[in-house]
Amino acid sequence: MKKSLFFLLILFVAFSCKPKQNFVYMSNNNFEQEVSQARYEGLRIQEGDVLEVIITGMDDLAVKPFNKTTIQQTGEDGVGGGTMRLGNNEYQVTSEGDIPFPVLGKIYCKGMTKQQLKSDLESRLKQYLIDPIVTIRLINFNISILGDVASPGQKSSSTERLNIFQALALAGDMKASANRTKVRLIRYSEESGKDITYPLDLSEASIVNSPYYYLQQNDILYIEPDKNAQIAANTTNPNRALFLQIMGVVLGLVTFVIALAK
Repeated sequence: MKKSLFFLLILFVAFSCKPKQNFVYMSNNNFEQEVSQARYEGLRIQEGDVLEVIITGMDDLAVKPFNKTTIQQTGEDGVGGGTMRLGNNEYQVTSEGDIPFPVLGKIYCKGMTKQQLKSDLESRLKQYLIDPIVTIRLINFNISILGDVASPGQKSSSTERLNIFQALALAGDMKASANRTKVRLIRYSEESGKDITYPLDLSEASIVNSPYYYLQQNDILYIEPDKNAQIAANTTNPNRALFLQIMGVVLGLVTFVIALAK
């Protein structure tokens, strides 16, 4: 009888002190194989994006009409209904999906990658210039990170090639209480015209091969807290989950001592 109680006590303590699973990023599957398959396909230009477009060529005087100085652009051409100030060679993608370009007129670019827009502009400019070179940079790359991270909120990045882990670094990383197996990416779909939620598991090495590994403009990441954190958040005592776990161990020890004393 005593041996049975002792065995049950050992099992109870073991399960009560069970460590958190999936605490390490990409801890499952073949990491090296998955990383070798990761691909970056580039950002897709969206409404409201601010693009810096610089035209250069062999003749500085000839390219001058295609580069603009600082102008003011109203919300009618952009988004949000407000007035914004654009810098030299900066263009905001309008609600119609185009940019008002000097000499060439309106250039539709919504849904294009930067490389596709670059090729399109260079092709058009060859009617006026010899060997034109187009350089494009996204000025306002923003994402939002919410949930169980150190510093939630909207984040701006100086680089456009931003993956999930780099984004989490901008938010100070996940907290220890975050559930790394339940991360949600919310991304606007041009095809459906609405936001779509994609579930992600950051404990799997295959995450780097996901089409959602690299983030797009205005993506939202939501980090779900684990069950203990959710229980604690729904009680007046934030340490209730830990308290109950400790009390369970103490109760088991008391039961064991009483059984030995008999």
